[in-house]
Amino acid sequence: MVRWLTAFFLIVFFGAGGFIFYQFTNVKEYPTLVRNYVLNIIPFKVEKEITLNFSGDHILGRSVNYLTTKSGDFTWSYKYISNELSKSDLTIINLESPLLKECPLTNEGFIFCGDYRNIAGLSLAGVDLIGMANNHAGDYGIDGVKETTKHLESSGILVSGTLDNQVAYKGVGETKFAFLAFNSIGNEPGVLPANEELIKNLLVEARGNSDFVIVQMHWGNEYTKELTSFQKNMGKFLIDNGADLVIGNHPHWIQDYEIYNGKYILYALGNFIFDQEWSKETKEGVIAKFTIKNKKVSKLEFIPIEIRNYGQVFKTNNFDIIPREIK
Repeated sequence: MVRWLTAFFLIVFFGAGGFIFYQFTNVKEYPTLVRNYVLNIIPFKVEKEITLNFSGDHILGRSVNYLTTKSGDFTWSYKYISNELSKSDLTIINLESPLLKECPLTNEGFIFCGDYRNIAGLSLAGVDLIGMANNHAGDYGIDGVKETTKHLESSGILVSGTLDNQVAYKGVGETKFAFLAFNSIGNEPGVLPANEELIKNLLVEARGNSDFVIVQMHWGNEYTKELTSFQKNMGKFLIDNGADLVIGNHPHWIQDYEIYNGKYILYALGNFIFDQEWSKETKEGVIAKFTIKNKKVSKLEFIPIEIRNYGQVFKTNNFDIIPREIK
């Protein structure tokens, strides 16, 4: 009797289970039910967040190069900030000094260069890409630009903003970034000028070959927080013509930022590495850390830094210096 009852209950159990399974998998009759179960079982594909670090002017020349070379440690400038700067998927900088094998040691003058071995510091800091369109990249002529590019590329660092390397592309996950750089301060040999027609054409190219376009601009007046009309107009021009993010430098002071049509224009991030210790403002800068999600900026944070010892960078807690949004 017990065996018969056991068999009966097993038949009922498996029969009911089979019926329920059939109902759940019969898409024609129960499409919504099945879809909901599938969506709960199979996770959505979510794009990972991507972080980008930008910083102020890097000038590895004059006293910075002198002290670095004399120390014999070509990571000297970056050793106390490298962990912070490299803490991102991509680190992008503005390099204002050619890096050469034959760079004279000096503590004075306004013709800048650094020993090519300073690339050890860039590598330690996780630098992925360098914009070279600025008013000192051409201090040693086109040959200096070409030599610098050769040294950087041999170390795996991409270059943009030169005649030979106009646009650089770098992919992170499923997002492809385009990087451009333009100089509006004088006419430097070997680097791209801030010519509107040239900018438009390169933005069209970049827009068609990437998901997110970043432009580095060298602009503005030195040693002031005041923006020029050129900065304001050019920043909007870049966004209107396809840029997703604009990062400016050159003033050697931190300047405020703007959000235009939902996109960020950072006008200046101050100094990052330079020997200008003659004022509080020229010893200060910020790292701008952007978070990109679904090919749009989802977050911006600033990390304050300070230059000490005529060329070494330290993270600080002086949040009073961070840029403010211009309303």
